[in-house]
Amino acid sequence: MLVATFIVLCVTAAANAAIAIADVLRAEFVLANSAEVGVPQRWLPALAALKAAGAAGILLWFTHVPVIPVLAGVGLVFFYLAAIAVHVRTGVLHNLAFPGAHLGLAIASLWLILAA
Repeated sequence: MLVATFIVLCVTAAANAAIAIADVLRAEFVLANSAEVGVPQRWLPALAALKAAGAAGILLWFTHVPVIPVLAGVGLVFFYLAAIAVHVRTGVLHNLAFPGAHLGLAIASLWLILAA
């Protein structure tokens, strides 16, 4: 279980850190996706900060901090539920797999953090 926890938490943190960096750098796919779902570009830094905070909070589990990793996991779950809701509301379903995969990682991370 410890190996699975290590792998899932690292993958979750890396995925969120990577997309946060893409948001900050205003990668072309980020700009295209945000325009398609109606998210203003001025929101990208705040969204990147939330993703980066989630990634950092998840990693704090390795330092045996008791509460912050749980809050980070919960925050990421709600963040990606909201992202999926925005995609569904706007009818942009062709790339729903990306927030879906991030949601899956967030749920798995939260579950493993709570189980530890």
